[in-house]
Amino acid sequence: MGMDTDGQQVAATAGVAGRPILFFPAAVLVGLTLDRVLPLPFPVPGIDLVHRIIGGSLILIGLALFTAGVRRFSSAATPLPTNQPARVLVTTGIYRWTRNPIYLGFFLMYGGIGVATQSSWVLILTLPLVFMVRYGVVAREEAYLERRFGDIYRGYKARVRRWL
Repeated sequence: MGMDTDGQQVAATAGVAGRPILFFPAAVLVGLTLDRVLPLPFPVPGIDLVHRIIGGSLILIGLALFTAGVRRFSSAATPLPTNQPARVLVTTGIYRWTRNPIYLGFFLMYGGIGVATQSSWVLILTLPLVFMVRYGVVAREEAYLERRFGDIYRGYKARVRRWL
């Protein structure tokens, strides 16, 4: 147990449904496996090079968001893993525009992989992945941060959107 800003005890961590950093590669592997076992046509026909350029661009943008989020956590000396308690509320840098740049970056990289590999299954699995991250991770993190940081977090939440 930790203490919130009012001196009340709160759970030490957010108690998320699992490690988000593992959800994305697992979904990619499942999607690519399903492509081999139950192939579906890719919904956007076109030249392979165009898919790779678009997918590669999404991957690079996602990597930039992810990196910016991780760097900000590192400079604030607060742990990144969701199974460790937050030491401070990070609200500067990329966190001025989105409360979840790391997950947003993961989703862009994930979508980029789906487009670059022309994997219908990877793209189809985006929906359950969004559901798992939004409700199994982000909702629990938000509730934890609200208990942990109180009005400071509520004010931040009112100013900055969850995604964009």
